[in-house]
Amino acid sequence: MTAWTEDELSRIGGSEELRIASYRPDGSRRPHVTIWSVRVGDHVYVRSAYGRDNGWFRRALAAGTGHIHAGGVEKDVTFEEPEDDVHADLDAAYHAKYDRYGQGIVGTVTGEHAVGETLRLRPRD
Repeated sequence: MTAWTEDELSRIGGSEELRIASYRPDGSRRPHVTIWSVRVGDHVYVRSAYGRDNGWFRRALAAGTGHIHAGGVEKDVTFEEPEDDVHADLDAAYHAKYDRYGQGIVGTVTGEHAVGETLRLRPRD
């Protein structure tokens, strides 16, 4: 397991959207889905706007690994559920980055319901 570089964190954190895909059991990559992401500290996080049953989220949990494109960074990643103590910071980061789109849309990825709909992305070797 490797860590994000500062350049990768800055580029991903500064990007408007992130393209994410999980791997199938046979090792092939599923099509990318475009979503929002935030950087908090030295980590990158994504949330499902439509709950744990959203297709991309469900497949990411099952696969455990995937691939992302954001801000010119392209990486294989591991998906993991984060610790509970990061969610207030994640809500603040989503609001800071995306509130200009309105509370209705930002509300789909913030608040108590988003706790179980969050993944931390870790770069893979």
